[in-house]
Amino acid sequence: MPSKYSRLEAKKFAVNRSSRIFERPLDINGNLQKVSEYYGESVFHYLTAPGIPESIKDELLAVSTSGTALKKEHADIVAKAVTEWATQKGATHFCHWFQPLTGSTAEKHDAFLDLDGETPIEKLSAGQLMQGEPDASSFPNGGSRSTFEARGYTSWDLSSPMFLIDGVNGKTLCIPTAFVSYHGDALDMKTPLLRSVTNLNEVATKFMNMIGFSNTKKVTVTCGAEQEYFLIDKAFYFARPDLVMTGRTLMGSLSHKNQQLDDHYFGRIPERVLSCMEEIDFKLHKLGIPAKTRHNEVAPGQFELAQIFREANVSADNNQLVMAVIKEVAEKHNFIALLHEKPFAGINGSGKHINWSMATDDGMNLLEPGVNPEKNLKFLAVTSIVIEAVHRRAKLLRMAIASQGNDHRLGANEAPPSIISVFTGSNLEKIFEAIKNGETVTEEGKVILDLGANQLANLMMDNTDRNRTSPFAFTGNKFEFRAVGSSQSISFPLSILNAAVTEVFEESIAFLEKEIKATSVETALMNLTQKWLKSSWNVIFNGDGYSQEWVKEAEKRGLPNLKNTADALPALLDQEQTKYMVEKGIFRRNELDMRYNVLVESYNTLREIEFQTQMDIVKKNVLPATLEYKRILGKVIKQQKDIGLESSVEVELYKKLNFTVESLYANLSNLSNACEALNGDAAKNSFEIANNIFPLSQALGVSCNQVEDLIPNDLWQLPTYYEMLFLR
Repeated sequence: MPSKYSRLEAKKFAVNRSSRIFERPLDINGNLQKVSEYYGESVFHYLTAPGIPESIKDELLAVSTSGTALKKEHADIVAKAVTEWATQKGATHFCHWFQPLTGSTAEKHDAFLDLDGETPIEKLSAGQLMQGEPDASSFPNGGSRSTFEARGYTSWDLSSPMFLIDGVNGKTLCIPTAFVSYHGDALDMKTPLLRSVTNLNEVATKFMNMIGFSNTKKVTVTCGAEQEYFLIDKAFYFARPDLVMTGRTLMGSLSHKNQQLDDHYFGRIPERVLSCMEEIDFKLHKLGIPAKTRHNEVAPGQFELAQIFREANVSADNNQLVMAVIKEVAEKHNFIALLHEKPFAGINGSGKHINWSMATDDGMNLLEPGVNPEKNLKFLAVTSIVIEAVHRRAKLLRMAIASQGNDHRLGANEAPPSIISVFTGSNLEKIFEAIKNGETVTEEGKVILDLGANQLANLMMDNTDRNRTSPFAFTGNKFEFRAVGSSQSISFPLSILNAAVTEVFEESIAFLEKEIKATSVETALMNLTQKWLKSSWNVIFNGDGYSQEWVKEAEKRGLPNLKNTADALPALLDQEQTKYMVEKGIFRRNELDMRYNVLVESYNTLREIEFQTQMDIVKKNVLPATLEYKRILGKVIKQQKDIGLESSVEVELYKKLNFTVESLYANLSNLSNACEALNGDAAKNSFEIANNIFPLSQALGVSCNQVEDLIPNDLWQLPTYYEMLFLR
């Protein structure tokens, strides 16, 4: 725990930090290289790598898209090429880089060093490239494996490029892989995502061929993830045990000025922060990650990074690297990056908006409305399919973004509510309403905004506004899944979304097969669109998702409102909800059970760590400060009484402090007793924690804040919100 002086020492460190300077590469003329000159220099992909014959590249590409067996001799060619490339760039080790059910990444490093007899050589064999064997019992498995059942496999993912990670004294080649058990059960985030992408490609391609796009050979899920995060000075972080243990503050009195003036959003980026951002971008660009946008977010100390659309699997891998690079580079700048969804109560938390669409192999975006969306039957049909998928599988989508961190954020005045709904925008809603009702669809056309100033360029209105209160919003030519938490792997919600859309696509194909026999493709598409809009109309909502009126309206519409993680996770066990995913092999039944157990255990454990940490801080920091102030006040009151002076102010302060500390201690006892009463049933514990114990923790936090407001500045040991959010 921090000493009584650590807060002041942390403050001195924070306000005297200088910006870190890092060296960007120079070209042969001594000028700074353009991003395009070093972009992707730490990435190896067999499709672009020298030394691999074009015929082999074609066969490898066919393997990655068709699922045919990879020939060992082809893997050997890639292994030799990547070994030469990586070792020339300074790599000494390689690893299979995978994403276990922790939500983060894992790696075990092996040296390129091998022996040819007694001669040392650098070597990566075909077998080492294709397959690894990490200990599968030591990763989260939801009780599906015993401790002695240790064997698991990692399998090379040909669709995601290999990359180099810089260490202090060398580099490591990372090979993206899937991670499965001895029996082939997915123990990771990647495997179900790849399955979902494969399934969606098959049905969406068939759909496109049916409606006249015979040249479409492949439909790819595309994704661009926006990453929000906080930066606070490292000294403040290590003086706050709650941040170190849980990633969020478990108490803290809000500063009087925070985000009320909206002056931080898109404001000038502080110099020290900008220096950090520049190095983050540099490292990401070297890794071939197209970091595009950076800016201040709404809350003080909060920032955002967004990347360009890519194939969903690669984008998911990229986002894992984005989070890792943000954390790594932040520390070099004496910051700590907080990816928790709600590090500070009372101000905006952090999300991760997943921009999602589908594209054909010849570059057609299936969610592009064009100039006249009312005439674009393909767009209308595909959009209605997605809306029906969200309506039908709202519980699963809510489950997919459930976590103890996101519970703090969903429904607050910053993030979508826990009710899953779809925003279409007013123009599209009018078109859809006409189709649903069998009415004539009128042409909307583009509208030019006259800004009344000759110096300004004319603006063309988009076909939708943006609605930041919607969890699933159409934003012009894509959907934005806005409810995902900032610390989450995007692979899991993507897998669920892809599966839901695939299910409706498949039913749409069956519908069209019958319709096209009796009518034209155009009429069949309009009938299909009408069918899904009638079915899913209740999920379309273009109003204020933050309002209590919407909560009541959603209940009338029959939309589920799973308010916390404990309420949301049982959707994984709902066989009606998950039937399609199991039938199509996106998840095996035991994989869903496993994930439920892992997620429940994770939720319970994280909350229990929070409770224990909070009680520890109260005992070791908050109560001692309170008692010390009481001692000082008591001494003053006694001294004044001894010399015959009034002590009305001191007595009033003492009474108020005494009442507050009694309330604090009562709340501490209530939380302690509730934690001790938890039994061994994880499912029951999750409901008890979410609905009964967590409110006790919140009450204790409020008491701590009341104490903080009363305690003199020099007696309060913990860095305050003002210091953490504004001093850098």
